[in-house]
This record gives sequence, structure tokens and C-alpha cells, in this order.
Amino acid sequence: MKKNFLIVLSILLIDQTLKIYIKTHFELGSGFPIFSFFWIFFVENPGMVYGVHFGNGYFGKILLSILRLFLVLLISFFLYKNVKKGSSNYLTIPTSFILSGAIGNFMDSALYGCLFDKGTIYREEYQKWIPYLGISKINYNSGYASFMKGCVVDMFYFPIIDIHFPEWIPFFGNFHFQFFKPVFNVSDISIFFGVILFLLFKRRIRNIKIL
Repeated sequence: MKKNFLIVLSILLIDQTLKIYIKTHFELGSGFPIFSFFWIFFVENPGMVYGVHFGNGYFGKILLSILRLFLVLLISFFLYKNVKKGSSNYLTIPTSFILSGAIGNFMDSALYGCLFDKGTIYREEYQKWIPYLGISKINYNSGYASFMKGCVVDMFYFPIIDIHFPEWIPFFGNFHFQFFKPVFNVSDISIFFGVILFLLFKRRIRNIKIL
């Protein structure tokens, strides 16, 4: 149990430290290249992965936060029961990575609206999410949104391929192609890594009696 707890705690500390630093030192939409194909680029995501929204406005935002909480509780219970009965590391370690990522993104959506003075907010009159200007600061007394209405902080951007086709090319003229476009964070990486471990060790996991 201690090993799994340390995995979850370590990833959460890295994830939240980096997110808070980015949020309090970068303007929204700003960043810098580490390599041509790897940027630190600050965006806020009010929805799910790839910017998919779970319903409209704050109603959808709260539903998404509740769904994240439910998943955190479900994965926590699954991990606890399997650790207690001595299940193999091939099962419990990937689950720990996925749990870390789920908790990290839930913390953003649940708490960041209450923690920071500026953030992306939803305006009913425009029916869209509105970004903010300047650099956000920690302010416990006056957050930019209430509990469960915060936005997830993302910062890793990998434009590995970034091509603009000239107008003279048939069919693809004046077309801009970019891969990989989504911006993500440590929590997303942790979930992805956990899933990859499950796939790599799926044959060993098949032989484990789960719950």
C-alpha cells in the first residue's frame, strides 16, 4: 500500500506544483519553445480531453466535475481492494498512475475556481467560455468561480508536424496541418502511461483474480 500511495502522492505533487507555477507566472495563451516540436504553452480547458465539453456552460462543467469525482472514488476503491488482497504490481501500479491523473484533473476543476483570482469563465450572453488577461494570483477570498467550476491547467504542447500547404497544391491548397495539436498536463500523461502499462501487461493481468 505504501508503494502505491507514494506513486499517487509523487505524481500529484509534480502535477499540482507545475500547474500552480504555470498559472501564477504565465499569461493565458503564452509560452516558450524548448525544442521546435516541444513547447511549454499555457491554456485552460473547461472540458475534457481534446477540449470536448460535457454539456453547455457551468451545468456541463459541474456534471463533468461530479463524473471526475465518481471516477476517483471508483478507482480508489478498486485500488484499495486489490492492494489489500495482495494483487500483483502488474495490476496495482498502472491503476495508481491512472488514479493520480484522475485526482489531479479533478482538483483543478473542483478547487482552482476558488483558489485563483482569474480564470476562464462562461458567459451566458455569449454562450461561450471567455479567457482572461494578465497573470492569475492565488486569492482564497475571491476566486474566479465557485466550487466544481474551475478549469484544468494544461501546458505541454507537441507540434511535431506543422505544415501549411501553398495555394497551388490541388485539393490541399492553403490547408494548415498540425500534429500533435492538443495541449495536456502531467495528469494526462499519468493516465496515458497507466493505460499503456495495462496494455503491455494485459496477458499477466488476465491471470489475476480481480476483486
